Amino acid sequence: MTRRPGARVGSGMAHLRTNGGRFRLLWLEVHEVVSTAKNAKVTKFVFSFVFIASFVVYGVFAPSTRAQTFRGSVTTVEIPVTVTDTSNRLIAGLTKDDFEVFEDGDPQPVTQFSDKRTPVSVGVLLDISDSMRGQPIIDARGALDRFMADLLDSGDEAFVGAFNHLPRILVPWTAPPSRLAGRLADERPTGGTAIYDAIFASGPMMQRHNRTRAALIVISDGADTASDHSLVQTREALRRSDAFVYAIAIDSATERRVSTRVNPEALREITGPSGGYTEVVRSSEDLAPATQRIAEELNSQYTLGYATTRPQDGSWRTLRVHVKNHDYVARARRGYFATPPKS
Repeated sequence: MTRRPGARVGSGMAHLRTNGGRFRLLWLEVHEVVSTAKNAKVTKFVFSFVFIASFVVYGVFAPSTRAQTFRGSVTTVEIPVTVTDTSNRLIAGLTKDDFEVFEDGDPQPVTQFSDKRTPVSVGVLLDISDSMRGQPIIDARGALDRFMADLLDSGDEAFVGAFNHLPRILVPWTAPPSRLAGRLADERPTGGTAIYDAIFASGPMMQRHNRTRAALIVISDGADTASDHSLVQTREALRRSDAFVYAIAIDSATERRVSTRVNPEALREITGPSGGYTEVVRSSEDLAPATQRIAEELNSQYTLGYATTRPQDGSWRTLRVHVKNHDYVARARRGYFATPPKS
């Protein structure tokens, strides 16, 4: 279908088997420690260790190089970009000449351009703390099941995680995403809320995605009350992936103490630098349309690329993407690590 310029777009067990007995032994040893631990801090540490250890076997504690293509001394940097108007409506039909790209403040000629949908890796983290009991968890399960089954493509992949005071990976990268529908049905809300720990621990998984683009979706209804990691540490962990981060914050219980209500500003500090966004909804019934908006954005992104001969020395490079039409706003990640390919 031809699109007009400026047109608006409508609103683990398999994981363990893969790595053989080595990780299975680790799990059994840790399970024994947890079963005998009396101290809640010890239990939390051990579960967090398991969550992160499930990524260590993949060797993923390194900045992502997926958005960089290496050809001799020339590197092509690829940037997925979302474009909206001032009313936050998605804009389709733009061309390469509509964009400007800057690396460390220097303009970069756009050498690659695509407005075609490319496969995406989507991670989902769902808050299952005590405050999600009742209708919120029911609505969240329904929205995410529909998202996985109907709103993503068969060529995409996804993983599902859950968190209360402990982050857990429920199902690792799986394709097609429709296979994950219903995987949250047995999760029962209990405990506190460790948003930062969950996002921090998912960072390595996001660095290891297998599709052209990546996105992480976080759904929560409360402030962080149980994390060991800080907001700054969480932001830094996500800088090492090329994933768009989206947060949906449920802020319906106005009778709750301010200290336990969701903190949109803190979430925006996480989502903004990635090119994603934070949306505050007033009811869990709004989760379905909120996840649909994320799917529509992922279906409508552009991909820009530019060539650089600067050395891949591991340094942080800032990125800025502008649309020449000042009525439009471009959202993209704000930088990348210039990491050489693994030998």
